[in-house]
Amino acid sequence: MSEIVTPRRPIVVAVWLIFAGVIGWWAAFSLTMERFHQLQNPGEAASCDFSVLVQCSTNLQSAQGAVFGFPNPIIGLGAWIAPIVVGAALLAGARFARWFWALFWFGFAFALTFVIWLIAQSLFVLSTLCPWCMVTWSVVIPSFFVVTLHVLREGVIPSVRVREVADRLFVWVPLMTIVAFAVVAMLAQVRLNVLAQF
Repeated sequence: MSEIVTPRRPIVVAVWLIFAGVIGWWAAFSLTMERFHQLQNPGEAASCDFSVLVQCSTNLQSAQGAVFGFPNPIIGLGAWIAPIVVGAALLAGARFARWFWALFWFGFAFALTFVIWLIAQSLFVLSTLCPWCMVTWSVVIPSFFVVTLHVLREGVIPSVRVREVADRLFVWVPLMTIVAFAVVAMLAQVRLNVLAQF
């Protein structure tokens, strides 16, 4: 009698999605509250305004802070619920179809693209570093790596070789994240001379 093999639950992926979702949602909530405060108290500095360089106000009040006609953080309030729910479902033993993982990955691909654009706008146009925005960047970037490799491991691309490579690369997510953060930090230093501000 052959043994029934039960697919292992992706615990690390599930826990990360919940953690990243909570952190991302809190950053979006905090930025949304800051925007409400600005609207109620015009001209008053936000609580996350620490200096000319490190502040939220410039970003929130800019055109880049409301790309779709409403404050960007509102996107985060809705979007960050998805990884929390998916992570909880994975912990509960849920299995998702390939099309679901493809759509989930597309959401994170859009998030990463949007974050890269916002990073460029912050560094090269607005010349500021928004604290809560940076928190968002810090969870979107590794989440994209995690979701991409997990989706490939799940067989969205039906290739045994691709699944094997993705499985091997998964342990390198922390290093990939550090490299990505280092690139952003280097750009910030070159463009804004961050170290001279402290």
